[in-house]
Amino acid sequence: MPTRLPLAEPVDFRPVDPPGREPLHGAHVVVRPLEASTDAEALFAVSHPPEGDPAIWTYLPDGPYESPRHLREVLTSAQSSKDPLYFALAPLPDERPLGMASYLRITPEFGVIEIGHIWFGTPMQRTTAATEAICLLARHAFDDLGYRRLEWKCNALNAASRRAAERFGFTFEGIFRRHMVVKGRNRDTAWYAIIDDEWPAVRTGYERWLAAENFDGSGAQRRPLGELISEARRQGPALTSGG
Repeated sequence: MPTRLPLAEPVDFRPVDPPGREPLHGAHVVVRPLEASTDAEALFAVSHPPEGDPAIWTYLPDGPYESPRHLREVLTSAQSSKDPLYFALAPLPDERPLGMASYLRITPEFGVIEIGHIWFGTPMQRTTAATEAICLLARHAFDDLGYRRLEWKCNALNAASRRAAERFGFTFEGIFRRHMVVKGRNRDTAWYAIIDDEWPAVRTGYERWLAAENFDGSGAQRRPLGELISEARRQGPALTSGG
């Protein structure tokens, strides 16, 4: 009698589209295509002294840069790239670019996409705009484009990025040892992901955190994002979006 080996569940899935360059608009931030000629000076200022902290670049594959002109040269090449597909993060109302992010390792045939090359300039760190920017990128991948899996990867030594991944609703999946060589140093990579079945609860957590009633008169959060995502997960299929 033939041996019957276990098989995964069948999937009714068709390849999805890669993300485009259209801006993503939120209440606190616009995630828009990178414009090297106009963005480089502001991005340099918030990521280099005296206004910015060069530690932003410690675990990134690039930077820090010698001057705004040097950064502009790099961004000029980056803005034409399709993978990674780079965006400037521009908080409202003035829309000054204060950070960057990208979609990368875009695999439409399997519905897998990663967000990475993420950095927030000093003025954007720990702001509502920073959290909403991640929400917009995740929502676009899942709700607009139909991806099955959204990944977050970082240097395993990058404690701040690992805390951020967990706060943003990503699940830790393991360490890839000796995964890369970055700036002449070994990089073990921590892998995180949200899959499509988990996204409705994560999205609800974002929506509840971003709601006006979650902030007091001074702008301080009443309940943390991680707590709201965990609560939505416990409610399971019965939850209603934003309820």
